[in-house]
Amino acid sequence: MPDALTMAARSIRLSARNIDALITALALPVMLMLCFVYLFGGAIDTGGGYIQYVVPGILVICAGFGAGTTAMSVSGDMSGGIVDRFRSLDVGGTAILAGHVAASMVRNLAASTTVFAVALAIGFRPEATASGWLAAVAILLAYILAISWIGAAVGLLAKTPEAASGFAFFVAFLPYPSSAFVPVETMPGWLHGFALNQPVTPVIEALRGLLLDQPVGAAPWQALAWCAGIVVAGMAVSAALFRRRIS
Repeated sequence: MPDALTMAARSIRLSARNIDALITALALPVMLMLCFVYLFGGAIDTGGGYIQYVVPGILVICAGFGAGTTAMSVSGDMSGGIVDRFRSLDVGGTAILAGHVAASMVRNLAASTTVFAVALAIGFRPEATASGWLAAVAILLAYILAISWIGAAVGLLAKTPEAASGFAFFVAFLPYPSSAFVPVETMPGWLHGFALNQPVTPVIEALRGLLLDQPVGAAPWQALAWCAGIVVAGMAVSAALFRRRIS
């Protein structure tokens, strides 16, 4: 645990020094939200104010951008030789990767808070109960944790940070064929199956229902089940890839 905390503090310091990446991680989701609300929102009928509909999807996209940064950071460590130095100091691979994931959680929370603050400023009005707030935060944290571990695995798989950066595009694209921006029933019929049965949709549906105090059905449990499965898979794959890279 002390090693993981030390590695997390190191990753956070490195993130703070990378001003360009930090501004992009904070500003890009906000710009995306503003574009959808003010440029497209008037043409999209969701049965209510579009700002109320779109914010949960933007929070999920925000987590995706943060995971892309994690993939690049892990890849940079693996290709830069610093991991050999850590190993000579008896710092284990689990601590190194856990440090990157913990830093990803901090970065994503900062970005999500920024998005949420701007959303409130432009008209988002959550109606969640106290328990709804707690559940929404728990689901968002679970999703950030899950996507961060996948980001770590991709960083270990990629040979260069540039290659790892492609992960951000994939994760940022995944919310589009979901209920993030438009209801699934408005999509072509052949896309319904994928949109309804991918991990992002129950996360977004759960966040939207909890924040707006609407019926959520089984969406929160489905979201947590997806997140738990992704975390387990991400940790297992990361451990295997780390052993292969250092062998």
